[in-house]
Amino acid sequence: AKRLASEGVKVIITDIGSPSGEHMPTEAIGSLSEMEHIVAEIKALGGEASCITCNVLNADEVEAAAAFAIKTYGALDIWVNNAGIGYLMKSILDMPVAEWDTVLGVNLRGVFCGVKYASAAMVQQGRGGRIINIGSQASKSAFINASAYTTSKHGIVGLTRSAALELGQHKINVNAICPNHVTTGLGAWQNDHFSDLTGKGFDKYMAEMRQRIPLGRPGQQEDIAKACAFLCSDQASYITGECLNVSGGEEYH
Repeated sequence: AKRLASEGVKVIITDIGSPSGEHMPTEAIGSLSEMEHIVAEIKALGGEASCITCNVLNADEVEAAAAFAIKTYGALDIWVNNAGIGYLMKSILDMPVAEWDTVLGVNLRGVFCGVKYASAAMVQQGRGGRIINIGSQASKSAFINASAYTTSKHGIVGLTRSAALELGQHKINVNAICPNHVTTGLGAWQNDHFSDLTGKGFDKYMAEMRQRIPLGRPGQQEDIAKACAFLCSDQASYITGECLNVSGGEEYH
C-alpha cells in the first residue's frame, strides 16, 4: 500500500477489522485501528489513502469495497487481492472440515469475489485496469501440513489465468505474485510453528531456510511491493496471465 501510494496511487486499505469467530481471532486479523494507522502513515508521507472494513467471505462487502473506492476517488483502476489465512495448518488427518472451508473461503473464494467485482467496475469505466492476486510459493509447490493453504494458492493460478483470458478484451491485466516465505507478523508465527513441528528449533529451521534460497535470505515485504508496483505500471502493459515468482530463486516452476 505504501509503495503504490508513493507512486501516486490513491489507496484504499481493507481488512476484516474485528475478530470473527474461532477461526479469525484478534491476533490473526487486521483491526480497524491498524488500518487507520496505515492510512495516517501514508498521508504523513504526502500520499492519499482511506480505509474500509471488508470480510472477503461476504461477497456483498467485497462489492461494497469496490463501490467505496469509486465513491471516494472517482474510479477503480487497481485491485490487489491480498486477504489470506496462513495460520490454520494441520495434517489432512487432523484438519477439521470447517477449517478447510474457512481457508478456501478466504484464500480462493475471496479472491474470486475481488476479481469479479473489481473487473465489473473496470469494464463499466471502459478504460481497463490491473488486478493483482497475491499467491504464494505454495501456488507452485506443495507443503506438508498445509493442504488447504496449498490447494487455495494453487487455485489462484488457475483463476488468474482464466480471468486474464476473459478480461483481456476489456484491457484488464490480471497477474499473480508468488512469494516465498516473508516474515511478516503471520510469517513470524509460521517460523515458530514449523520450528516446533519439525523439531529443528528456531535457529536451525531459519538457517536451513536461508540455505535453500539461492539469494540467501527470506523474502521481505518490499520485494513483493516492488513486484506489485511493476505489474501495475505501464512497463507491464503487455503482461497478463502470469504468476510471477518472487522468491530469491527458491521457486522456479
